[in-house]
Amino acid sequence: MKRLKWPSWMPIDPYIALLLGTVGLAALLPARGTAAEVASGASTAAIAFLFFLYGARLSTREALDGLKHWRLHVTVLACTFVIFPLLGLAARGLEPVFLSHSLYTGLLFLTLVPSTIQSSIAFTSMARGNVPAAICAGSFSSLAGIVITPLLAAALLGGSAGGFSADSLVKIVLQLLVPFLAGQLARRWIGGFITRHKRILGLVDRGSILLVVYVAFSEGMVRGIWSQVSPLRLGGLLVVEAVLLAVMLLLTWYGAKALRFGRADRIAIQFAGSKKSLASGLPMASVLFGPEASLAVLPLMLFHQMQLMVCAVIAKRRAKDPVEEPAVTERQDEAIRTAVGTGTRSE
Repeated sequence: MKRLKWPSWMPIDPYIALLLGTVGLAALLPARGTAAEVASGASTAAIAFLFFLYGARLSTREALDGLKHWRLHVTVLACTFVIFPLLGLAARGLEPVFLSHSLYTGLLFLTLVPSTIQSSIAFTSMARGNVPAAICAGSFSSLAGIVITPLLAAALLGGSAGGFSADSLVKIVLQLLVPFLAGQLARRWIGGFITRHKRILGLVDRGSILLVVYVAFSEGMVRGIWSQVSPLRLGGLLVVEAVLLAVMLLLTWYGAKALRFGRADRIAIQFAGSKKSLASGLPMASVLFGPEASLAVLPLMLFHQMQLMVCAVIAKRRAKDPVEEPAVTERQDEAIRTAVGTGTRSE
C-alpha cells in the first residue's frame, strides 16, 4: 500500500495543522478538574522524555568534531542568543499600541529560544550549503538553550515568566537538563535502538509536543485569557514577526559575508541563525510560564510556520546558484541521514 502524503500544494506544514487542530480541541474540550491534573502530570512526564530523547540523539563525537569550525558556531549562537533578543527588546516600543502586553511577552520569549536542527539541516542541504556545520550548529544551539533560554527569560521577562525563584530553577533542572544529560549517558546503550526506530520515536516526539500544547491551551481556556487577544492584535503580531524574520535573514546572510565566510558556510549560518525551535520552545514555555503558557507560545507557533514557508523559497533559489560544491563524504552523508531522520518534524 502507498503511504499517504501531504498534498504538495498545501501552504501549511502538516504538523502545524495538527498543532492548530490541538488548539481547536483545547478550545472546544478543555481539560478541567481531575482530567486537567492528569493531563498536567502526563505533560510533565512527556517534557522530561522529550529532552531525554534529545540527549540520546546528540552524538558527542560529532559535537566535538564540529568544534573545529568554531567561528561559524559562535556566529550562529550570537545570532540566536544575542541579536534576536536585542531585536525583541527593541520591539518593546510597540507595546501597548501595536501589541498587547501578553503578545509582546510571547514575542520576546520567541527571541530567546534556541535554533532548529532538522529544518536547518534540510534547508541547508537543499541550498547546497555546509550541511555538517548546520548539524553541529543546530545541536550546539539546542544544548546551550537548555541553560541560556531560562537565564535570559529570568533576566528579560522577570515576573512575566513567573519570576526566577529557586523553585523554578529546580523545575528547569529536573524537567529539562537532568533528562537531557541522562539521555547523553544512555546513548552508548540505546543509540542503536534510536537509529533503528527513528520513525516511531519521531511520532513520540510530536505526540509529546501536542500534549504540551493541549494542556497549555486548556489552561488558557479555563482561565479565560483568550479574551485578551483580538484579530487586530494578531494581525499586528504577524506584521512584527514578518519584519523580525526579514531582518534576521538579511543580517545572517550579509553579516556572514562581512565576516568572510564562504558561500556554503553563509547558507548554514543563514538557516541556522534565523530560525527558532518549536520543539524546544514549547516545553520550555510550559515550565517557565505555567498557566500563561498558551499566549506565550502563540507568537512562536506563528513564527515557526512563517520561517518554514519563507526559508523553503530561499533554499530553492539558492539551489539554482551556478556554483560547484564538493561532494559529501560517506561519513557526512550518514550524519545527515541520522540527524534528519531522528529529529522532530517541526522544530
